[in-house]
Amino acid sequence: MMKTAERIVMVLIILAIIGSAAWLYFSVGQKQKEINDAVARGEYQIPKEDARKELADKSKDWRTYFPELVPIRIGSTSVKASVADSISERIKGLSDTPYLPDDVVKLFVFNAEGEHSIWMKDMNYPLDVIWVRKDGKIVYMEKNILPNTYPKSFSSPTPAWYVIEANAGFVASSSLKVGDVMNLEGS
Repeated sequence: MMKTAERIVMVLIILAIIGSAAWLYFSVGQKQKEINDAVARGEYQIPKEDARKELADKSKDWRTYFPELVPIRIGSTSVKASVADSISERIKGLSDTPYLPDDVVKLFVFNAEGEHSIWMKDMNYPLDVIWVRKDGKIVYMEKNILPNTYPKSFSSPTPAWYVIEANAGFVASSSLKVGDVMNLEGS
């Protein structure tokens, strides 16, 4: 038969094992919660290996990122637009693209008037952003929005139908101002 001292030692060993397991479980869970909260706040992101490789390889043909382009005129400047007219395309936008050719813009078509917020999630270069009404009139612009502004979002105080993202400096080099007009060429 087991002596009382042996029973006490066995109980203490079992309690130590259970206590260690509980401490490990809760400390790992707390650390995971802290990481999830940081990710939600935009303070921590896991780098995407593919995006880093693509960013390093600017020799890759830009048409792989922007395969179908339509001609548009913004003020007096003609450019080609990569159109984002579905929810998934609007969510992705220019995220994870290594660069944007100078004569290419991203045209977001929302099919509804609204503020249409834009953020710089997973961006690799600064942008000028232009909000445009359904009739083509430019109603608001933000210049030189930097990638490190994420998670801040930018929106127009005046409802817009379209949003255009262009390389930083596009608004200045094209001498654009509120009231200028965007036209889909051929329309």
